[in-house]
Amino acid sequence: MSPLPSSQPYRIHQFYDKGLAHASYAVLSDRQMVVIDPGRDPQPYYDFADEQDARIVAVIETHPHADFVSSHLEIAQETGATIYVSKLVRALYPHQPFDEGNRISLGSIELHAINTPGHSPDSICILLLDEFANTRAIFTGDTLFVGDVGRPDLREDEAVGGHKREELAGLMYDSTRNKLMPLPGATKVYPAHGPGSLCGKTTSTDLDSTIAKELKTNYALQPMSREEFVRVLLEDQPFVPKYFGRDVQLNKQGAPALEDSIRAIPRLLVGGEPEAGALVIDTRPADEFRQGHLPGAINLMDGGKFETWLGSVVGPQEPFYLVADSQIALDTVIRKAAKIGYETNIKGALLTPNALPATSPAFDVEQVRQRPEQFTIVDIRNRAEAKQLLFDNALLIPLPELRERAHEVPTDKPVLVHCAGGYRSAAGSSILQAALPGATVYDLSEAVMEFQKQAVH
Repeated sequence: MSPLPSSQPYRIHQFYDKGLAHASYAVLSDRQMVVIDPGRDPQPYYDFADEQDARIVAVIETHPHADFVSSHLEIAQETGATIYVSKLVRALYPHQPFDEGNRISLGSIELHAINTPGHSPDSICILLLDEFANTRAIFTGDTLFVGDVGRPDLREDEAVGGHKREELAGLMYDSTRNKLMPLPGATKVYPAHGPGSLCGKTTSTDLDSTIAKELKTNYALQPMSREEFVRVLLEDQPFVPKYFGRDVQLNKQGAPALEDSIRAIPRLLVGGEPEAGALVIDTRPADEFRQGHLPGAINLMDGGKFETWLGSVVGPQEPFYLVADSQIALDTVIRKAAKIGYETNIKGALLTPNALPATSPAFDVEQVRQRPEQFTIVDIRNRAEAKQLLFDNALLIPLPELRERAHEVPTDKPVLVHCAGGYRSAAGSSILQAALPGATVYDLSEAVMEFQKQAVH
C-alpha cells in the first residue's frame, strides 16, 4: 500500500476479522491516523500506520464492545494517542469525552460525535466531514449495520447496567429516525460488524453501504410505529454467548497488553497432563478426537467461529486447558481465545499427549435412517434454526445451554447429537459423553446433511 497522496484529503481503510465478523477502521489525513473500534491485536494498525508514514493520534470507541476485547488502551499507552469515548461509558482508563458537540480535527477533515443509544445506552456514531464541511461518511459502531441495526438486549444484566431491552429498542428507534436517517443519502456507512455477528440478526454480506441504500433496503429503517419497531427488533434475536457481559466490563477498564498476556500462559511440556477433573478444550478435528482424547475433554474444533463457541460453551470465570496437535495450531487457538479476553482463563496449553485413553463410539447411519426411534436424539441448533425439527420427538437443547442441561437427556437409549453441519455436534456429543457416564453418545456429524435434504423434500 502506498502512502496517501497529498492531493487526497483523507483515506478510510477497513480491517476485517472474519472470525468475529468485526470491522475496525483507520482514518488518515495529513499523515495523522485515527483508529476506530480496534480489535485485540494492535499490530495491524501499527503496520498500516508505518506503511502510510502516519502517526496514530487518536483511538475512538463507539461503545464498550460485548463480543471482542479492544486494544484501545494498549494503543494509547504504546503510541501516546488519545482515547475518545462517550462520557456515558464511565470509562476507567484515561480518555477524552466524545459526545454530541465534540469534534476531532484530523488534517483537513473533522470527526464529529453523535449520541445514538439503542444497542447500548452509551453508543455513539462518528461523522466524517470533509474540508468543505460536507458529511461524507459515518462510522456507526453497533448502531446501524448493513441490512440491520444492533441488538438491544445485551445490557440487561445488573453487572452491565441493568438496562431493559424494550427501553433500549425504543431508543434505537429514536436514534435511527432522528440522527441517522436524515443524513445525506450519499453518506457512506461503515459499521463495526458484518455477516455472522451475534450483535445483530440479519446482517448483509456487504461490509459497507450508504444511507440511501439502507433507507431503501434495511428492514429496520422502513416506516413503522415505535411499538412495531420494538416488537420487530426484539423477535428472533440470536443467543447471547456467556462471555459478552465480561467483555463489556473489560473494555470499560481497558485490557492488558496482548503479547504480555499471552506470554503469561503456562505451556505444559511434552508429557505434561492437565490437573485431574479440570476442563479440557481439545481443538483438533473431530475424526482425530474420536480416535482418542483425554477423558472428559470437549471437542471444540479450531475453525471460523472458534472464539464465539469457546465463549458460548465455557463461562467467563471458568479455567480450562487448551489442546492442539502442533505448536502453530496451539498458538492460533491461544490468540483466538485472547480476542475475547479468555487467555487469562487458560490454566495450561499443551500438545496432544501420546496416551489418549478415551474414544468416541462409531454408529450406523443406516440404522438412524431406518429406526430413529431407537435413539434419544438431541438437537443442539439454535432455536431459530430448529423451528423445523429434522427428527420427530428430538430434544432441543442449544449448544450454549448443553453443559448446564445435560442432566435433562434420557439415557435409556443411545444418545444421538446433531446440529446443522457437524461442527457443533462434535462439541455437543463430547459434552454429553463427559456428562453422562455409562451412556452411549453418538455424533451424527456431517451425515446430518442427508437428513436435511430429506426434510426439505
